[in-house]
Amino acid sequence: MSTPAIQSAVAQMQSMATQAAGAQHKGQQLSTAVGQGGFANELQASIQRINRLQQTASAKATAFQSGDPDVALNDVMVDMQKASVAFQMGVQVRNRLVTAYKDVMNMQV
Repeated sequence: MSTPAIQSAVAQMQSMATQAAGAQHKGQQLSTAVGQGGFANELQASIQRINRLQQTASAKATAFQSGDPDVALNDVMVDMQKASVAFQMGVQVRNRLVTAYKDVMNMQV
């Protein structure tokens, strides 16, 4: 998957997290509390973790391509797979959130 596509998906997820944090229902703030933190905070933290994994993988790949003797090919491949799996998980979570949002919006009151 290309870098612009990844950045676009991350931007969409961040936008949804911002919307979730500022969600209001008839003038009252909805409670999104999950334990000590909130849902929006946890979603934001997940996006940041995915971003860190992608940056780490990219940095290791660049170092390997530059000929850094301290970076092994298997480490690069493992980090790239970790980042890929994390990103795919993030996309699936986003898809589920969008579906749930649409379901809620289509409910009769």
